[in-house]
Amino acid sequence: MAEREEGPAPAPEGARRLVEVLEAAIGSIGTTLDEAATRRELTAFLARHPGGTAAVTPAPSADRHAAPDTAPTARRDSGDPDAAGRGHGDLDTAGRGHGDPDAAGRGHGDPDAARPDPGAPAAAGEGVVHTLTAPLAVDRERPLGTVTLTRSGPPYTEDDRVVLEQAARLAARHIRHARRLAATESVALHLQRALVAEPGRPHPNLEIAGRYLPAGPRTLVGGDWFETVRLHFGRSLLVVGDVMGHGLEAAVDMNAYRSALREVAATDLPPHRVLRHLDAVVAEDGARRPATCLLVRVDPGRGTATFASAGHLPPAVFGPDGSAGLVDLPVGPPLGTGVGGYEPATRPLGAGDTLLLFTDGLVERRGEDIDVSLARLAGLRLPPDQGPEGVVEEVLRRLDARHAEDDVAVLAARVRVRPASRTGGGDGALPEPHPPW
Repeated sequence: MAEREEGPAPAPEGARRLVEVLEAAIGSIGTTLDEAATRRELTAFLARHPGGTAAVTPAPSADRHAAPDTAPTARRDSGDPDAAGRGHGDLDTAGRGHGDPDAAGRGHGDPDAARPDPGAPAAAGEGVVHTLTAPLAVDRERPLGTVTLTRSGPPYTEDDRVVLEQAARLAARHIRHARRLAATESVALHLQRALVAEPGRPHPNLEIAGRYLPAGPRTLVGGDWFETVRLHFGRSLLVVGDVMGHGLEAAVDMNAYRSALREVAATDLPPHRVLRHLDAVVAEDGARRPATCLLVRVDPGRGTATFASAGHLPPAVFGPDGSAGLVDLPVGPPLGTGVGGYEPATRPLGAGDTLLLFTDGLVERRGEDIDVSLARLAGLRLPPDQGPEGVVEEVLRRLDARHAEDDVAVLAARVRVRPASRTGGGDGALPEPHPPW
């Protein structure tokens, strides 16, 4: 009778449990690319496995850091219970930090610390505090800080040490990834703002202010932009545009639109003809994304503004008393379609009036009709005589634009009061004779 071949012996219960705990760590630590969230996930996990008060102490700085031991150490404090837990120098018996901003207030709702259930029954050895520490590091990399576990009751075991060490290594790897991403985003955002926030120089007879806000922390670059172009006879062309989509491709197309617009605007055509020409140029390049665009030619000498829109939302005008109104103007198709059909609209621009051009991210809200969104802007009442800078700041604040779901580009302009020159023209308030359009 043949002997039955036996399979591998089942893993001991303790080893199986350790593997389950380590698998749980992989699933619960580093679920986002956010450093603070990863620290919270780490301390919450350790408060459950192996249990106790968990705290993360960041390294003071990269150049002042002295690397701790690469292996966690278990330590048992006995004797004076009031001194328990203070031997490692950064936690007292309540789990509060000494000089560590991330440890301050731990045990009182601090997100970077987790405590066991206060309703849990007291374990044997109550009154004796045991501490376990590990570097927040991956292998031989410079540690990002220290992870500390403290509890009263049974001492920590070798398996507890393994869980702490592996969880700290896992969190450190995710935190390094989060920091690299944050650094990349910071560089990209500064480049985007440098592109958008350096418009061409308008005439000195205009006060202007502009802002660009990205759509949340994960959006590197986008297609929103604003621009000013200096024209003859004391006039300036104001521009705001929005390339459809997000990301690097939209930013590249935005720069192409901006360059083409500067070239076309230099011909001093009226705004609707600038749009017509720009639409034809872009339509010939099938690789470009469509874009909405609003042009406003401001003529301080005549006190007028001439508008032309390619699928863009209407601008607002804030009066000297802080009241707002939307400009009613005809809207043509977005740029890049090759359809054309743009029409001008001219309205007076009074002394103290501030024009506000913006992209849709300023007003649009998910699930809300655009007319409701625009009515919210038109219903704003700002403090009197804010000027472009004040109008931009107040509007962004009141519409909570810094938490918008889309990129926001805003450009505000007001005619600056200047002494009239004897001959007119140039940069003065009185223009030279206008060309016959």
